[in-house]
Amino acid sequence: MMATVRLSFSPAPVHVRTARLVGVAVARRAGVAEDLLDEVRLAIGEACTRAVALHNQYGLPDLVQMEMSDQGPYTVRVIDRAPIEAGLGLAALPPDELADESLTDEALTTGVGFALLAGFVEDLTVRPVDEGIGTEVRMSWPLGRRPA
Repeated sequence: MMATVRLSFSPAPVHVRTARLVGVAVARRAGVAEDLLDEVRLAIGEACTRAVALHNQYGLPDLVQMEMSDQGPYTVRVIDRAPIEAGLGLAALPPDELADESLTDEALTTGVGFALLAGFVEDLTVRPVDEGIGTEVRMSWPLGRRPA
């Protein structure tokens, strides 16, 4: 039984390919259906590219975090450390509106920069992490039959 795999990488575009390869290998091992693996690859690539771009835009040397879990559906979390308003694509909103708890996950995932990602994965959640520093992009896919 797999449980959780964690991958941290420096915010360089060259590492996105490695993250995609690892994510698809873990998805295959977890039992995600073959016909969903391209979707997994594209979604992980897009989420990691987004995180790397944000780190580079803000000059952040912090590692990009990726966590994959097969507890329930196959779930991938990609975490950046950019300012929350940049990470959510909501930089135009005033701080008091950003703090508004009525902003739903659906509203956040339809923000700038998430249209393409939302096209790759049905179960997508974007939320702030760690007191306004960073965002988590959470994606999940159903598990098929587990490999023997």
